Amino acid sequence: MAVTDVQNPLLGETTCGSLLQKLQEIWDEVGESDEERDKMLLQIEQECLDVYKRKVEQAAKSRAQLLQALSDAKLELSTLVSALGDKNFGGIPEKASGTIKEQLAAIAPALEQLWKQKEERVKDFSDVQSQIQKICGEIAGNVSEQTGSPAVDESDLSLKKLDEYQAKFQELQKEKSDRLHKVLEFVSTVHDLCAVLGMDFFSTVTEVHPSLDDSTGVQSKSISNDTLLRLAKTVSALNQDKKQRLHKLQELATQLIDLWNLMDTPEEERKLFDHVTCNISASVDEVTVPGALALDLIEQAEVEVERLDQLKSSRMKEIAFKRQVELEEIFARAHIEIDPEAAREKIMSLIDSGNVEPAELLADMDNQIAKAKEEALSRKEILDRVEKWMSACEEESWLEDYNRDENRYNASRGAHLNLKRAEKARILVNKIPGMVDTLVAKTRAWEEDRGISFAYDGVPLLAMLDEYAMLRQEREEEKRRLRDQKKYHEQQNTEQEAIFGSRPSPARPANTKKVVGPRANGGANGTPSRRLSLNANQNGSRSGGKDGKRDSMRLVAPANYVAISKEDAASHVSGTDPVPASP
Repeated sequence: MAVTDVQNPLLGETTCGSLLQKLQEIWDEVGESDEERDKMLLQIEQECLDVYKRKVEQAAKSRAQLLQALSDAKLELSTLVSALGDKNFGGIPEKASGTIKEQLAAIAPALEQLWKQKEERVKDFSDVQSQIQKICGEIAGNVSEQTGSPAVDESDLSLKKLDEYQAKFQELQKEKSDRLHKVLEFVSTVHDLCAVLGMDFFSTVTEVHPSLDDSTGVQSKSISNDTLLRLAKTVSALNQDKKQRLHKLQELATQLIDLWNLMDTPEEERKLFDHVTCNISASVDEVTVPGALALDLIEQAEVEVERLDQLKSSRMKEIAFKRQVELEEIFARAHIEIDPEAAREKIMSLIDSGNVEPAELLADMDNQIAKAKEEALSRKEILDRVEKWMSACEEESWLEDYNRDENRYNASRGAHLNLKRAEKARILVNKIPGMVDTLVAKTRAWEEDRGISFAYDGVPLLAMLDEYAMLRQEREEEKRRLRDQKKYHEQQNTEQEAIFGSRPSPARPANTKKVVGPRANGGANGTPSRRLSLNANQNGSRSGGKDGKRDSMRLVAPANYVAISKEDAASHVSGTDPVPASP
């Protein structure tokens, strides 16, 4: 084997040639045979070939690794671009030219940029998904069960996907805000209801969820479905309790007012329970004063009602007589005749006997009062017409007296007022027949509907109206007869004057100055006290009060329709007879 390499004396380096020369020298010195020398040189060549082979294999393997790295880099580059959704990424080399390492060096900056972008994008996804997970946990009520951050799907890190998560996060934030608003509304309602009912707000609201206490921040309050449901149930239960308490309190207030009115309780004592009676007609929503429906207040009202009930039992007679007076007043206003003395004796005997409960007696009297009011209401229209009729009768009586007054046209004080009254009275008197006809029709309809007679202070009203019609007819006939007599006497006077000549008539007696003589036993308005025979025992003069006026109107009104009695008519005739003239 030829040795081509020699030692470079300038460099002082050991080369293959210098080593082979050194080996030749050793062999020469040792005396190694040529065979051995060739064998050893072949062995050295083989070992050199093996080294070269290993180096080539290593280089090939390195190249393959670089090619794989380049392929992986390209694949990763493509994957990152796809995951990030950035199709227009400008960092990718346009052409795959140059050595493998050059290509790797060209791709490396793009990969580094995409990795950095991916890390930022993963962080954004992780943040928004954590927020979504947190809100979902708050809504579901299992925030404490959540551990760690949610896994991010790195296969899709596009901005479109991130926007979807952001939109979902915004929706959940809005839902959280709405739920928080509902929770705060419920808590406020619970606070107001507890204040009205006199209940402990803190214990009530923390039973629903501990985070609902006022000391907890708004954002820390539970907004779960379970919390909202329990709050709604709590509000519903408190509203129902409020409704029941208000109903109970209103019942107690009504009983208090009834008992106060029954026993004439002074105003000072009533004011002590103004906080109870002030809500007697209030609706549930109108009661907002703190403590207005507290249990102790209701118990206080119950104790007061019980006390007044016991007091009422001890004052039973006084209360019963009050009811009887009320009943008698209703009958009196309705002009229904009763026997009050017998009713009072019956009440006394019932109370003294003890056979009837006070509440039952009062309930029976209340029932009688209710029926009496109903009866009075059914009679009201007819009684109003009777009052108008009697008022018209009074005006008619006054008009007749006014017409008989010879000085009515004198310019005296108040004459013009009497003249106006007379004009109105004439209009009213002309309506009397129509009033009577309507009153008769209404009365008959009332009697047919109820099957009983309509009595006015014990006298059948139709009988009064019939007698009035008869008396009115008699009056008209009397007026007609007097007019005829007057014409007859005037005709006789005219004939005598024609025979004996005109001369002054002698002065009339003092008692014949008026056309109609004075009315003996006259009523309050100067009319004869000629009472209807159906109710003659009720004659009397007009009293000063309002009831007295009404009594006098109904007692004397029908007699107003007889302008003059028969005796007055005879006096009138004799007063107008001519006196023979002196020769």
